[in-house]
Amino acid sequence: MDGIFDKIEAFFNDLLIGIIEQNLTSLLADVNAKVGTIAAEVGQTPQAWNGSIFTMIKSLSDTVIVPIAGLVMTGILCYELLSMLMEKNNLHEVDTWMFFKWMMKAVIAIYLVTNTFDIVMAIFDVGQHIVSSSAGVINTSTNIDIASAIASMVDGLDLLSTAELATIALETVLVKISILAISIIITVILYGRMIEIYLAISIAAIPLSTMANREWGQIGSNYLRSLVALGIQGFFIMVCVGIYAVLIGSITVTENIHSTIFSILTYTVILCFALIKTSGLAKSVMNAH
Repeated sequence: MDGIFDKIEAFFNDLLIGIIEQNLTSLLADVNAKVGTIAAEVGQTPQAWNGSIFTMIKSLSDTVIVPIAGLVMTGILCYELLSMLMEKNNLHEVDTWMFFKWMMKAVIAIYLVTNTFDIVMAIFDVGQHIVSSSAGVINTSTNIDIASAIASMVDGLDLLSTAELATIALETVLVKISILAISIIITVILYGRMIEIYLAISIAAIPLSTMANREWGQIGSNYLRSLVALGIQGFFIMVCVGIYAVLIGSITVTENIHSTIFSILTYTVILCFALIKTSGLAKSVMNAH
């Protein structure tokens, strides 16, 4: 009779060990894949990320936004001219230099509006160059050897009771679900950044049309700072990935599965939190609001 119960216990133990091993393999593979995805996503330009969306945004900018920006620019240039005339004692102290100055402002304003997309893309090209250059310096690989890690963690499972194995199996399931949820959040952050970039460049002509006037020009200046912040955010994301890779690489895989899997979960949560903070940090650095 005891032999039957021993066989039943051995069956359940083997089943639980198989579940644990499968969960751990999937868990570590997901961690490696997610970090690689982050580096690949951040390293893409708006054109490369989705060419169809980029073409649509450019078409909207050229056909809808630029004409409106032209009207805004005209109004601001008229306001600028009137302000300059009023400053000179209502035309009693007219200086021909101020008309030349106004014409220079008009030329610059027209150039900014008609070449909006080239200017905006140049900003992101510089930001992308920074990201690409940092990728060569920052280690974006988690360097988790899945086969050896699994072997080290499951070595002592045969000595554990069925209850302990069931607890570990439940832990691995919960951690796997948690990391899957965090992976979804990270994907939302990456996609959200790209969508924010598309939204920002779609309206670019209007903020840039205000640059001819000192007061209204603050709109354009803040807009340009916001664009630069979006570019710098990509660099901060790469730094976060590099820090995460170092932390994951420093984990010592032991027979204490509890410690190992919760360390991986903790570092992944930290990565997610850091990625969320990159947007606010980049805007803070550039004083954009």
